[in-house]
Amino acid sequence: MAKITYIQPDKSEIAVDVRNGFSVKDGAVNNLVPGILAECGGSCICATCHVYVAPEWVDEIDSAEDNEIEMLEEADNVKDNSRLSCQIFVNDDLDGLVVHIPAS
Repeated sequence: MAKITYIQPDKSEIAVDVRNGFSVKDGAVNNLVPGILAECGGSCICATCHVYVAPEWVDEIDSAEDNEIEMLEEADNVKDNSRLSCQIFVNDDLDGLVVHIPAS
C-alpha cells in the first residue's frame, strides 16, 4: 500500500492510501478526489485522468507506453511530467507519490 497525495489546482492536498496493484486513478476515484473524471474507467482512451507527476517522482515511475503518449497528445495543457493516472500502478516503491491535478 502507498500513500498518494493529490494536489488540487487551488493547492489543497488530499492524501489517500492506495492498495498495491491499483492505479493512481483508482485511488482518486475510490476516494472521491475531485478532478479525476476517468470517464473511460481506466482504459486509456479518454485522458480525463490526466495528472502532473511531481518532478521528484518522474524518474521513479514506469515510462509511458505508446498508447498513453498518443492519448496525452489529445489532452489540454500537457507538460513533460504529464501522465494518465490510470496508467500509473501502485506498489510499495510509490509510497509518498505526489501528483498535481490540472485546472482543466
